[in-house]
Amino acid sequence: MTKNPIHNALLASGYIVLVASLMFFGSRFAGGPDTVLVPIAMLSLFVLSAAVMAYLFLLQPVQMYLDGEKKEAVDFFAKTLAAFAVITAVLFAALLLLATPAA
Repeated sequence: MTKNPIHNALLASGYIVLVASLMFFGSRFAGGPDTVLVPIAMLSLFVLSAAVMAYLFLLQPVQMYLDGEKKEAVDFFAKTLAAFAVITAVLFAALLLLATPAA
């Protein structure tokens, strides 16, 4: 955990890229019948992702808040969220620019 909100936002984006890549490329190699393990795995991944994002977005601000640095904690969280919003906007812009028009 760093005290750099941009670094934390980049780590969150990296985690998302890793999970999405594993899901995308893993589905190409996964074969066989659907079982009850698929929804169990997806729910487990959802819970893991919520925990990772909470760690990246909230741990440092909560520690700062509990140490009495209330304004700094809110500012840090807002900067992390803003950095993540910019990264997300760039990804959506790239999707729009790279999208091929329907024939």
